[in-house]
Amino acid sequence: MSAAPQLPDILSPEFAADPYPAYAVMREKEPLIWHEATKSYIVSRYEDVERIFKDMRSEFTTDNYNWQVEPVHGKTILQLSGREHAVRRALVAPAFRGRDLQEKFLPVIERNSRELIDTFRASGSADIVSDYATRFPVNVIADMLGLDKADHARFHGWYTAVIAFLGNLSGDPEVTAAGERTRVEFAEYMIPIIQERRENLGDDLLSTLCAAEVDGVRMSDEDIKAFCSLLLAAGGETTDKAIASILANLLTHPEQLAAVREDRSLIPAAFAETLRYTPPVHMIMRQSAVDVEVSGGTIPAGATVTCLIGAANRDERRFRDPDRFDIFREDLTTTSAFSAAADHLAFALGRHFCVGALLAKAEVEIGMNQLLDAMPDLRLADGFDPVEEGVFTRGPQSLPVRFTPVTSAGA
Repeated sequence: MSAAPQLPDILSPEFAADPYPAYAVMREKEPLIWHEATKSYIVSRYEDVERIFKDMRSEFTTDNYNWQVEPVHGKTILQLSGREHAVRRALVAPAFRGRDLQEKFLPVIERNSRELIDTFRASGSADIVSDYATRFPVNVIADMLGLDKADHARFHGWYTAVIAFLGNLSGDPEVTAAGERTRVEFAEYMIPIIQERRENLGDDLLSTLCAAEVDGVRMSDEDIKAFCSLLLAAGGETTDKAIASILANLLTHPEQLAAVREDRSLIPAAFAETLRYTPPVHMIMRQSAVDVEVSGGTIPAGATVTCLIGAANRDERRFRDPDRFDIFREDLTTTSAFSAAADHLAFALGRHFCVGALLAKAEVEIGMNQLLDAMPDLRLADGFDPVEEGVFTRGPQSLPVRFTPVTSAGA
């Protein structure tokens, strides 16, 4: 194990511009790196990241979220373990799968997508990021919770500040302060709404959370506020980046876009491959509970471990020709791609597997279908080449497209 001086630092502009060549060097030559600036051990190989996420031997904890997440969200389900975690997850998980998702929330997703597309449907041009992707998942979550969508700009501002805080690897004090301020502002906004909703339960997700009970345990106002905060940030930022990335990947691989347009049942495969090839979240941290042997050396007990999802998902030991975007690849199983048995690592794995994975899948499927219907000859604006930005979370910041408007009614 070494500090790998020949590699660009993960906080450097060079790394931010294109981390993938650095990931390849890490996997091959430096699979375990001590990173002084973040005081963490960096792991990049698929087998190591998979093992850490699955954590079959209870070698890792999520105690890192005490300082990484709690200052902006309050105490969330991410930090819990054992029975406490199981009970909390049982309280919130039903809303994100099965009948609730199908009956209550698919119409919400369809309506919000359609409303956004209506704003540019007739214009022949749009920026998929600013006109659609950054708005769609936040609007869906606000609608699901029964919040006022007129407050969209505040929600977006809050989750942007939260994501900046989570990705503040260099410790910028202004970013820290803005994140902590968001926790206060969001609590002042949400707690009165939660208290009012407890008195007047409705059919929305917030009412479900207020009424949920498992083994005599109910969620406190603070629990619900923290979960809503987490939902807005995690469900907003990641789905926003995923939608922008799936379209960017397909637009730059026109033959695969044509295949998806022709056969919409390929959308889940295109989403799964996007999660592998250009995941919205590139790094997730854990904390070691004991000394752990991984590729390249030993992680000591009590250390912060930075798991590089973006590197592990392109590990040639796991995926054939990993730097190629291929929705038809045979070493990525679409049927399990949105479950805790996924081949890619974009949703993590194990007991902290992303609770909103099926919601994200529903949003991407509905959104992609509606976008392709509205824009039959969708193409990138002349001369535009999509560029990913970000280190902690990553995706295109802009995606200007052109299309011939569909004139037929109801299209």
